Amino acid sequence: MTVILVRHGRSTANTSGVLAGRTPGVSLDDKGREQAAALIDRLGVCIGEIAAVARSPLDRCAQTVAPLMAVLGADDQRDVPELVVDALAEVDYGEWTNKPIKELFSEPLWKTVQQHPSAAVFPGGEGLAAVQARAVAAIRDLDRVHGGEDGSGVWVACSHGDVIKAVIADAMGMHLDSFQRIVVEPASISVIRYGSTRPYVHTVNSTAVLSVPPPHREKDGPRDGSAEVAAGEDAVVGGASGVDGRDRGDKAAATPLARG
Repeated sequence: MTVILVRHGRSTANTSGVLAGRTPGVSLDDKGREQAAALIDRLGVCIGEIAAVARSPLDRCAQTVAPLMAVLGADDQRDVPELVVDALAEVDYGEWTNKPIKELFSEPLWKTVQQHPSAAVFPGGEGLAAVQARAVAAIRDLDRVHGGEDGSGVWVACSHGDVIKAVIADAMGMHLDSFQRIVVEPASISVIRYGSTRPYVHTVNSTAVLSVPPPHREKDGPRDGSAEVAAGEDAVVGGASGVDGRDRGDKAAATPLARG
């Protein structure tokens, strides 16, 4: 059961340095539209395996998945649904919404967001702990539906920076207070496989062509490169062999707070 987490492409808010939050009408900029179109090639062979596309209700996520949905919809042999999921929406930043990031540096809450995010509650908005709870619950619920009866299903979830970081932190078994260590750039791809015993994080913040774990079933027993599904899906001692892997590139850049 593999979810491909996609952050929306670069938006006009990203380049303006404003914390857009849930402001309606925030669109992708020219670069963001290029990134949305490039997503099709970056998904590579995974295109034919995608069972569903879930997304945040905000415009920038709708625009990001639009080229992908056009390709999937052109296949008469498949019916891949586009699901608008409120629980994947951007953080409600409350009174911080639409403020320039540079003006927020001096807010007392800024240090809490950076150093103790589990305690951060945005004035007039929601807390980051609540964001993680609703996003993780949504991803796990959707994965149970779209992962398929044999657990080999692949699906896409398009959301926002802090939301995706919170989901990744949960999958890694990290406390939310460490989630600022995770980088999720615009149009980046992260991959999580939810096994029967634990999640496995395969990719974080990839901006290159994607590789996802090959479909496999526990009853098949160990195979080269997928032995982690044997013996109750224990992790491979020494690390996965990579025999069945496909080349993947990762790029990381530091940023203090995702801008939606």
